[in-house]
Amino acid sequence: MSAPVLPEVRPPEESAAAPQPLGRRQVHAVAGCYFVASFAALGLPPYFTEILPSLGDSTAQWAGVLYVVPTVFAAVGAPFWGRLADRFGRKRLLLRAQLGLTLSFLIAGWADSIATFTAALVLQGILGGTFAASNGYLGAALEGPALSRALTLMQGAARAALVLAPIVVGSLSPWVSPHRQYALLAVLPLTAALLIAALPESRGSRERGTGQPADPVAAEDTAAPTAAPRTSLYALYALEFAFVFSTVISFPYLMTLIEQRVPGTSPALAGVLFALPHLCYLLAAMAVHSAFHRRPRLGIALGFTCIALGLAGHGPADSLLSLTAVRLLLGAGLTLGLVCLSVLAAECAEGRAPGGLFGSIEFFSKAGAVAAGVAAAVGNSLFGPAAPVLTGTAVAVLTVCAVALSSLKLRPLKLRSLKLRSLRIRWSR
Repeated sequence: MSAPVLPEVRPPEESAAAPQPLGRRQVHAVAGCYFVASFAALGLPPYFTEILPSLGDSTAQWAGVLYVVPTVFAAVGAPFWGRLADRFGRKRLLLRAQLGLTLSFLIAGWADSIATFTAALVLQGILGGTFAASNGYLGAALEGPALSRALTLMQGAARAALVLAPIVVGSLSPWVSPHRQYALLAVLPLTAALLIAALPESRGSRERGTGQPADPVAAEDTAAPTAAPRTSLYALYALEFAFVFSTVISFPYLMTLIEQRVPGTSPALAGVLFALPHLCYLLAAMAVHSAFHRRPRLGIALGFTCIALGLAGHGPADSLLSLTAVRLLLGAGLTLGLVCLSVLAAECAEGRAPGGLFGSIEFFSKAGAVAAGVAAAVGNSLFGPAAPVLTGTAVAVLTVCAVALSSLKLRPLKLRSLKLRSLRIRWSR
């Protein structure tokens, strides 16, 4: 995978005039479109072991490889599509993503060989990318807390689809095989595309630009407080990669670990344990946003701490109660991390082309997921199902240490900046 190009910083005066920013209904419509379009992408991969035998792979030995194929190609394509969105319009590229999913799902649903099915998954990764496209669309029209709330809502749509989609697919299986459900569920991204076509192009106050104030000291007085420097893009990308790696690495072999620690656990109960962290996000995300949108770095540190403790707790957990407790602790870390990463992304979006930014964020997110899948497979084969959660614990601990060291280094710089600002204001008076 080639590294993404950093999004360009666009001067306000180069932007064209634009309509008013998106309203709440339009933001909810974008999140709803992402939710319905994600159903097949998130709900059908767990059933690859049932789909592949009908395509000639009797033992479903390719299930693990095919599981990550869309993720790999989505990582490759996201920065490219993001830059095109900034050049040709975010609405057009969001429509492209939804129609690309429709096409790939139709091909997958009618595939009659593993080669054709694999090609459909490659197309899903390359032509999809609805999450990055949706975030780029929102990022062009919203700023600050409004943008971070919208990004938090988008993550909620992803979590809801992750929880509900496998249940719906399983419920439909007696009537329609999971393989043919790809073709059936293609109607969802097609419907989303029709809804998005009715939305306006997303340009807002950031692209209209404003003139420079006559008095630069007055501008500092009226500006939002800058007690904490804006997070660099490289730091944001590193945090995104580490967060996705440390959370996703526990997914592939969790069911095996549960069965090993609590023999006789029903599949339904194991599924509830799997879904608990995502349910925590759905219940608490907006409250966490209200509490931490002014101090996202603290939330990031607390989130990775909870992730480290939650993952480490999977090792000694040997009862249903203890497993529930560590899954809830992991859910607290998942919620803090996702919300505060959204706040940091909204900070970084100021003055930058949103398509390129969110495409690059998606690259590092997908790269973290792929690396987590490989590390989980290697660790499980060498040391058993407890190895992936211990690896995730180590990465989370290292990230907490890095965030803490970064905060200590930045504190003298923040104090010096505040003192200089105070002196400038006094001398101007």
